[in-house]
Amino acid sequence: MKMLKGKVAVITGAARGIGKTIAMEYARSGADLAISDLKMDKTLEAAAREMAQTGARVLPFASDAASFDDAQQFIDSVVDEFGRVDVLVNNAGITRDNLLMRMSEDDFDLVMKVNLKSVFNLTKAVQRTMLKQRSGSIINMASVVGLQGNAGQANYAASKSGIIGFTKSVAQELGSRNIRCNAVAPGFIVTEMTGELDDKVRDDWISTIPLKREGTPQDVANVCVFLASQLSEYVTGQTISVDGGLNR
Repeated sequence: MKMLKGKVAVITGAARGIGKTIAMEYARSGADLAISDLKMDKTLEAAAREMAQTGARVLPFASDAASFDDAQQFIDSVVDEFGRVDVLVNNAGITRDNLLMRMSEDDFDLVMKVNLKSVFNLTKAVQRTMLKQRSGSIINMASVVGLQGNAGQANYAASKSGIIGFTKSVAQELGSRNIRCNAVAPGFIVTEMTGELDDKVRDDWISTIPLKREGTPQDVANVCVFLASQLSEYVTGQTISVDGGLNR
């Protein structure tokens, strides 16, 4: 079913991992795409070509989501090319994990800038277009860590918790113009990053999950399709956990 047919979606951090899977599912669902990552490299270009095989129009952009000016230029370029933006997925993010006693100021600041300020930058940039349209869906990638914290991730947890508060506030500000804003909070999702964990750490994580399995990027993408589609037209200001019941 082409639930997103006729929509234009912007996805940041879409060259790999969860962002790429969301973009692929949007393309299969009928959306045209503007995807971005920090650099225009072979990985981003290959991802765009793969998505275009679905028949979607896909434009890749090199853009630093943590830069206010880059974000504005990116959205301006998307509007010039497509004429509108119906869906924004703020997915760009990094980790710099360490115990607080060993965490540097630079690592704290960088995670806050890339994970949280990028959400402000892109949302601010896309707001004017969505206000003119009187429609739009903004989806912010949070984390179960932003809901319950995690030792060794004070910077990451703070950034993701900030995204949740930002999401709720934007939903209240823009709801009267039919613009929705929701957050998705993935739990233990299999990505290139988690693939580096040793088997014991992986098994320990899975043992705490009621569904007794790790999640996949596709699990997250399915929820993002729902939030971008008309099926969720009365859903805003929410944080939807995709974690197998981990946060309870």
